Amino acid sequence: MIKAVLFDLDGTLVNSLEDLANATNFALSSMGFPCRELGEYNYLVGDGIPKLIERALPEGAKTPENSKKCLDIFMAYYREHYHDKTYAYKGVKELISALKQDGLKTAVVSNKAQEMAQKVAEKLFGNMFDAVAGKREGFAAKPDPALTLEIVRELGVKPDECALIGDSGMDMAAAVNGGLLPIGVLWGFRTEKELINNGAAYTVSSPDEILNIINLKNGRKK
Repeated sequence: MIKAVLFDLDGTLVNSLEDLANATNFALSSMGFPCRELGEYNYLVGDGIPKLIERALPEGAKTPENSKKCLDIFMAYYREHYHDKTYAYKGVKELISALKQDGLKTAVVSNKAQEMAQKVAEKLFGNMFDAVAGKREGFAAKPDPALTLEIVRELGVKPDECALIGDSGMDMAAAVNGGLLPIGVLWGFRTEKELINNGAAYTVSSPDEILNIINLKNGRKK
């Protein structure tokens, strides 16, 4: 019985790639470094902003000093431009509403900083979620399941009563490591091969398919 559904944020619920790329490129160019192409960011994002900055800096410039300065510039810009181009993927709001109507709890578990995860979720989804968790002090990022399991505990359910929806291998690994049902989405930033290689029990091409899987697990026919 699935009682709660946890979602990754970037690449799963929202397409934020262009805003993340623009903020990173602004920081890079401000420091005199070359910008990255938008397509490169599919594999630069996903592990939190500090890791994004580290990956985006050119070889030979990946120093702690450069990383900190670039991160500071990024955050100042991103706080003002985090929703310029970011939008919710088609059908995800309807999915969340349907899950809640069926009595399931919903939450966001992201490697994004808590401040920005909260802002993006509130901007695009209002108060639809029972919990929104970004990176927290004392909790390792996905694929470590620690934060995921903390949110499971806060929701008052057990890991095997939860599904974790995500677009990356890290999401699938976090689900597997935590004992949740791993469902990979194909509309995000990574490939189906990556999802399957990291333990996805299902891969889906539309939010409707997620609802069908949950209904199947819960013995509902819709």
